[in-house]
Amino acid sequence: MSRVATVVICDDHALFREGIKAVLRGEPSVEVVGEAENGREAVDKALSLRPSVVLMDVEMPELNGFEATRRIKQTEGSIKVLILTMYEEEAVVARCLEAGASGYVLKDASPSQLVEAIGAVHSGSRYLSPRALNKVVDQYLTSSPRAKTKYDSLSDREREVLKLLADGLTIKEIASNLKLSTKTVDVHKYNLMRKLDIHDRAELIKFAIRENLIRLPVMSTPTLDLDSE
Repeated sequence: MSRVATVVICDDHALFREGIKAVLRGEPSVEVVGEAENGREAVDKALSLRPSVVLMDVEMPELNGFEATRRIKQTEGSIKVLILTMYEEEAVVARCLEAGASGYVLKDASPSQLVEAIGAVHSGSRYLSPRALNKVVDQYLTSSPRAKTKYDSLSDREREVLKLLADGLTIKEIASNLKLSTKTVDVHKYNLMRKLDIHDRAELIKFAIRENLIRLPVMSTPTLDLDSE
């Protein structure tokens, strides 16, 4: 294994990506080889560039960090994913680890801690920031593994459609984004809403917020009707 960790930075905020690149620029043990601004691009960049470490945010457009991590690991298990996020809830930590992440660092970590975390996962170890580790230990000591939610019952495509609906896209926009017909997207929408027992966009957005799929509600407008084509 190379002593230098090649890294792809995945975050939807350009200024944050620039900040991380500035932090890592002076580190001889780390080389930034790419970046992505949404979950789908994160998967594509990871699989095309084959970095040793992917820095992955949890909440991103198009595909969230959980799903992006899972897809990367399913396709190329040798790529290590290090979650870099503001979320510290035990359910989020557990879901990331279940998806295949090798490490978890909070965005308020010091530059030295981030470099240490990258080095650890690059070498094949696991790394959890102190607060994330406390969450995992607390969950273990109380013997309460993460309870499965209705979200876990959704297929990969249904999760994609759910995320895009919650982000405010219309059926036509989702069909264009996923290169599917509007009829196919409408079927996925119907199936996911039936599985989740959700009946309108407001409920769907509340569910997405509870599951940490989006940060803020999407403003409701007539053009965002779930039944529009």
